[in-house]
Amino acid sequence: MYNNYGVRVVAYKWFANYLTDRKQYTCVKDASSTLSNVNCSVPQGSVLGPLLFLVYVNDIALAVPGSKLKLFADDTNLFISGIDEAKLRKKYSTCLAALNSWFIANRLCINLDKTNYNDFSF
Repeated sequence: MYNNYGVRVVAYKWFANYLTDRKQYTCVKDASSTLSNVNCSVPQGSVLGPLLFLVYVNDIALAVPGSKLKLFADDTNLFISGIDEAKLRKKYSTCLAALNSWFIANRLCINLDKTNYNDFSF
């Protein structure tokens, strides 16, 4: 049986079941957190996890059109270049605001502890 989009309903049900009612907890040494529902994102520690993560973040480049965005695993690098320092600062502020909006819309957050920028001047 196929739905209106040509997708097999059985495959859809299997995949929906795979993503539904997922739970997680954290262990550190002998202490464990309580079990919590996972309402979004990608199931951790699964075979499909890396592929699903790539599908999940695949459209991030659309948030900053005209910029160079490089993705590797769960790292995102934004490359901005220019000659005029004031225009360059405005451009990277605009790009970071757009990326932040994308992250919020996708229920993700930027880890500020791991976020860096480099400014190369000639």
